[in-house]
Amino acid sequence: MKVIVDNLAIEYRDEGQGPTLVLLHGWMSSLHSFDVITKLLSANYRVVRLDLPGFGESELPREPWHVGDYAAFVSHVCEKLDLRPDAFVGHSLGGRILLKGLAEHTLSSEKAVLIASAGVADRQTLRNWSFKMIAKAGKAATAIPPFTMLRAKLRGKLYAAAKSDYPTAGAMTPTFLNIISENLAPLAPLVHVPTLLIWGSEDRTTPLSEGERLHALIHDSKLEIVKGAGHLVQEEKPEEVARGIRAFV
Repeated sequence: MKVIVDNLAIEYRDEGQGPTLVLLHGWMSSLHSFDVITKLLSANYRVVRLDLPGFGESELPREPWHVGDYAAFVSHVCEKLDLRPDAFVGHSLGGRILLKGLAEHTLSSEKAVLIASAGVADRQTLRNWSFKMIAKAGKAATAIPPFTMLRAKLRGKLYAAAKSDYPTAGAMTPTFLNIISENLAPLAPLVHVPTLLIWGSEDRTTPLSEGERLHALIHDSKLEIVKGAGHLVQEEKPEEVARGIRAFV
């Protein structure tokens, strides 16, 4: 289904009945990353998920966005669809948005579920500086014909070499750089809703140590570790994730 919010056409799904869950996906992903857990949860919950602007079948933002812009946008989606979430669920980038929005009261809900949330890594400063340098180097190295056509391929290889969880961002590159520039650790203690943290034990993108740090920063939080799962824990172990959400919400 499509809805217009802030003059952007947004793809979303609204399924099931019961307490309302609003699901926010990760970077370079879409609402379909929650396909399986939606099937598992929609028998008991109203599950609303959307393609964030710039991803899936939703329109690109008109200009580069920051995390706060996404939080404000999600708030506007809730207003447009008359949603009063019992819980927000965010994976990776979605977790960043929830940390920002809940801490600054742009978003409100009774509870929050952060799945492999990004944004609070101690290594962010050096790692993100490296990503920025890669982006600039890739652009400079390919600015002169005939190398321009190789830009996307080279940049993709550079990000892969840096083990970035963000593949080549294309038109979203300025937004990507804005997002990784913001350290959300100072905001985490300002999240005052009960929060469930779900983390894969084998996550190499947002390692378990980051989940443990969030657990220490958010006063009313619980950390559940899904053994054997990586960063896409809701896709790799959907039954365990859905079970955790049901027990928590």
